[in-house]
Amino acid sequence: MTSGLFTDFYSLTMAQGYWKKNMNRRTIFEMFFRRQPFGGGFSIFAGLGTLLEKLQTFAFTEEDLAYLERLNLFSAPFLEYLRGFRFTGSLWAMDEGTVIFPQEVLIRIEGRLIECQIIEGLVLNTINFQSLVATKTARVWLASGRGAIMEFGLRRAQGPDGALAASRAAFIGGAEGTSNVLAGKEFGIPVMGTMAHSWVMAHCSEEEAFQAYSDIYPDRPVFLIDTYDTLKSGAPKAIKVGLGLAAQGRNFGVRLDSGDIHYLAVEVRKMLDDAGLPQASISVSNDLDETIIQALTEGGAPVNSWGVGTRMVTGGTDAAFTGVYKLTSREDGEGIMTPTMKCSDHPDKTTNPGIKQVWRIRDAGGLTVADVLSLEDPDNPDLLEPGRAYTFWHPAADYRHFQHYLEAEPELLLKRWMDRGKLIRGIPALSESRAWVRTGLDQFDPSYKRFLNPHIYKVSITERLRNLKLQLIKNYLGLL
Repeated sequence: MTSGLFTDFYSLTMAQGYWKKNMNRRTIFEMFFRRQPFGGGFSIFAGLGTLLEKLQTFAFTEEDLAYLERLNLFSAPFLEYLRGFRFTGSLWAMDEGTVIFPQEVLIRIEGRLIECQIIEGLVLNTINFQSLVATKTARVWLASGRGAIMEFGLRRAQGPDGALAASRAAFIGGAEGTSNVLAGKEFGIPVMGTMAHSWVMAHCSEEEAFQAYSDIYPDRPVFLIDTYDTLKSGAPKAIKVGLGLAAQGRNFGVRLDSGDIHYLAVEVRKMLDDAGLPQASISVSNDLDETIIQALTEGGAPVNSWGVGTRMVTGGTDAAFTGVYKLTSREDGEGIMTPTMKCSDHPDKTTNPGIKQVWRIRDAGGLTVADVLSLEDPDNPDLLEPGRAYTFWHPAADYRHFQHYLEAEPELLLKRWMDRGKLIRGIPALSESRAWVRTGLDQFDPSYKRFLNPHIYKVSITERLRNLKLQLIKNYLGLL
């Protein structure tokens, strides 16, 4: 069960206010984000499966209600309302693993005002963190030349829940497996690991440590060779034990966890090859991120797999994903859904009004061109049809625009996952979401995926949405 107290305090105080003023009408809230993390050109949408599971069990226990009562702020009738609280709305979202961009709708939630308000914290907490980690992992995976990435971040993650969520998101983003055994059990992620320096130091010598490990785990053991001296001691002892394994038809690997990784990897590779062990693998770790890995890869470092921990599961240079949750439409006193928006002196913080859909446009060759936000009016929706020319506008609704002739059938990105509080489609396996990341990245030009000054992908709005936004801005300014 997910406690209803997993929300911001102001969500509950506003909820009581809506309840007392009889304002619990139909609403539309949308989640989007404002800025790409890590100075990158793309992000990865993650956390949807976790969110869908939590929404189904989101409720207030008797202990929760007793705590709220002790705050002496919430009335007994409102607490009784919370006793029966459940999410009963509908949820639209992109597929988990979709490549995403600022300003476009990731999740659209349709429901009563109180329930949509109370679940805000759950939505943002779940999606923001997992999208941050999945994005970081995808960057690490690309930097490695789409190599084998192992997520080793449990001990540096932000608490047990953070460690589990990070392992889940890292697997979606491209990691082959995790060191987190509980994540392996909960999510079916392959568990991976080698040995710690303590294993080596617990034995009388490196050779004894390596031999003992290979005796217990004879199928492809990996020896940590930097406990004392990598080139003078660790590598030679690993080779000695490895030759015995090779004579039995078995293989092995070594891991580097300190020092000049590039230099040591090159030297160790030479030593292994000279010993007649070309199949022995080299794994590296030690505070790696995409920048370091890209430099090693481009420099030709002979690395077979990468163990990445701290900077992947914590976000490294970016501690948070910039997702926000805004009201975009509400029911008026006559039962009609009315668009609403937040105005700001900063154009990027002025939201896009109304109920919206997101279209992904590709050229005839299958490469993406732009994502377009349109109005999702049930009676008169904005439809994008192949064979027609369109003018698409910058989300700021200023003069910036471009014309495009639609060559291929555009893809609708928002799908309905929940209706009246119930799942209406199965949550994909993590392996499917992980594969979707790789498929999606392949559909983007390399300029969007480079780490230094990536090309900015077009996220635009239709002419109808632009006109609505300009009209509402004019109306709001008239009230000042």
